[in-house]
Amino acid sequence: MTRTHEKVRHTPKSKPVALTRETAAEGVENILKLLEGRWKLIILFHLFGGNTLRFSDLERAIPGVSQKMLIQQLRQLERDGIVRRIVHHQVPPKVEYCLTDWGQALCPALDALLSWAALREELAVSTTLQDP
Repeated sequence: MTRTHEKVRHTPKSKPVALTRETAAEGVENILKLLEGRWKLIILFHLFGGNTLRFSDLERAIPGVSQKMLIQQLRQLERDGIVRRIVHHQVPPKVEYCLTDWGQALCPALDALLSWAALREELAVSTTLQDP
């Protein structure tokens, strides 16, 4: 009998999907649903760079958020596979949050959005300076 691992030499790569306007719009809509919520992007920015923060650290870092809302947003991010919740079984209980690899991969996309937003401000300033 031949072993499977001798037959399989590599993992086949998936073929790139040809996007249409409709499928691209649907994909963007689905991703935006994962990130919608007033506090999610702020939570992500605090966790970027491999930061692991306790719940209380996040609560202090985001002064306008209520405990209830922070818990809800973190649970949604965890459910969607963006944030990992680490529970340390000790007294008092210790819970930490960090980004998953997929969540960390979001960093360049958000940096691009920030650059795009900064470009808008630059264009607004240059347009104002050109007007008589």
